[in-house]
Amino acid sequence: MMFWRSVVGKLWITTLLLVSFVLFILTIMLLEFFDNYHINETERGLTNTAQKIARILEEHEKEIGLEIAWELVDDVTKIVIIHSPEEYDYSPNKSQSFQLPLTYLTEDKDLKKVFTGDKIVQKISSISESKANDKDESKILIIGVPLNETSGEDGAVFIYQSLEVMQETTKTTTKFIFLAAGVAIILTTIFAFFLSTRITAPLRKMREAAFEVARGKFDTKIPSPSQDEIGELAIAFNQMGKQLKFNMNALSQEKEQLASILSGMADGVITFSKDGTILITNPPADRFLHSWYYEQEEGGTNTAAVPSKVMELFKQAVNTEKEQVGEISIQGRFWVMIVSPLYDNKYIRGAVAVIRDMTEERQLDKLRQDFIANVSHELRTPISMMQGYSEAIVDDIAGTDEEKKEMARVIYDESLRMGRLVNELLDLARMEAGHIQLTTEDVEINPYLQKIIRKFQGLAKEKDIQLAQELNGQESSYRFDPDRMEQVLTNLIDNAIRHTPSLGNVTVSERSDERGLYIEVIDSGSGIPEEDLPFVFERFYKADKARTRGRSGTGLGLAIAKNIVNAHKGQISVQSKLGHGTTFSIYIPRKIE
Repeated sequence: MMFWRSVVGKLWITTLLLVSFVLFILTIMLLEFFDNYHINETERGLTNTAQKIARILEEHEKEIGLEIAWELVDDVTKIVIIHSPEEYDYSPNKSQSFQLPLTYLTEDKDLKKVFTGDKIVQKISSISESKANDKDESKILIIGVPLNETSGEDGAVFIYQSLEVMQETTKTTTKFIFLAAGVAIILTTIFAFFLSTRITAPLRKMREAAFEVARGKFDTKIPSPSQDEIGELAIAFNQMGKQLKFNMNALSQEKEQLASILSGMADGVITFSKDGTILITNPPADRFLHSWYYEQEEGGTNTAAVPSKVMELFKQAVNTEKEQVGEISIQGRFWVMIVSPLYDNKYIRGAVAVIRDMTEERQLDKLRQDFIANVSHELRTPISMMQGYSEAIVDDIAGTDEEKKEMARVIYDESLRMGRLVNELLDLARMEAGHIQLTTEDVEINPYLQKIIRKFQGLAKEKDIQLAQELNGQESSYRFDPDRMEQVLTNLIDNAIRHTPSLGNVTVSERSDERGLYIEVIDSGSGIPEEDLPFVFERFYKADKARTRGRSGTGLGLAIAKNIVNAHKGQISVQSKLGHGTTFSIYIPRKIE
């Protein structure tokens, strides 16, 4: 197998195939030529003989003409002379060759044209020569020439001969051609193998030396006994080995230094060539690119692609030869990019992009800016309503006791709302300070979840929403704080129903494995914008930007839910696409104490 993969084998087989192909084409053409030549010569000879016999019969008496005609043909050729439908003669050949029946000559649609059309006809026919064996057929060449005798009857001279004689001649010629082709192939094989061996012997030595260099032995030398191109190649190979040893040592040192610097950086670094191809990345840059691949739903298959914003900054940096700064948001995280051109002496050879994750800084800034505004907004509405209704009571705007009770009830409800907001803020502060107390106990999973779901069946039916459950857990009980977890699930299911339109679906699913308990609340609602996903579990987060009463809560429920799940040493996460619904996932480990 190794021989066919070597240069010697390839040169040898290429030369052999080329010569064999030429000989094959030449053989086919010669065989076709000789085959056609023999048939054409036979047709020409038989036609001339038939025409001579027809002239002899037309110019001489019948007996003399027939005697002369029989002398003109050999033992393998037969003649049928038809004077009239009732009068005909067969040539008296001594051989036992087959005689064509008269009906075949007079009734065949091609042969009978010699009578009606007064023209020469010819046909190659396959007719059985033995009645005992109908399968023993041979091809017969039939020539028909018109015969115009003095009697006025339309006659014809048919002369026919079996093609076996021509086939024997063709077989002899074929054997000779194949013999010559075989001798030529054998000689070509020997010559091609000898020539290939002589040419590739120095190349094999260079191949062995190249393998040694590939293993790191740059001191390997190749002898150069000849002064031709192969000798010059050996000298160049030796010089290349020396230069490679020097360059590899220098590159190894630079690579180690660069790898140490890049891997130790907190910021992402991407180095581009002049055409925009990524050359080098460090781990933070890889995480940045993987987040973008996921967002593009490419699954990381096209690792040469980069975000359009990065490519735009790269082109500006290369064209203007100035540093470019930009921002991009991917999967809810904010990145600041600084792209600077790289120079090779006086020419730009690419660019380097430094990418910094500014999500936490943005979140802190946003929380700092929104906290006072959110608290003021949440308190302003109930305070305004309490002030307005109390003034109405003081000014006796309410004319009846019923109206006064209604206003007092509104003031009472708003005070409860303010108290709930303050209590939730205090609870959240205690939780974040680590002062939360869990009362864990063994809880039957299926009845526990069904009880929580039943609380929302009326609300779901009122909004025409399908509230379903998928309880697939194999274990009947689990250990956690039922009151705290009910608070979490109540908040998630309530949010799902409030943000799901009519005819939508809300599903609560549960499963467990050897790691712990998994609960998911899935809705087909409006979804959460991508830019809001990092802030879902922050204080005062609301998906409803209008903050309309009756549909929006205090904005503290998810923050409290996250702290409760964290107190159970679990995790809560969210996945959402705008217009495709939202999924909240809760994981509670087996051991929480």
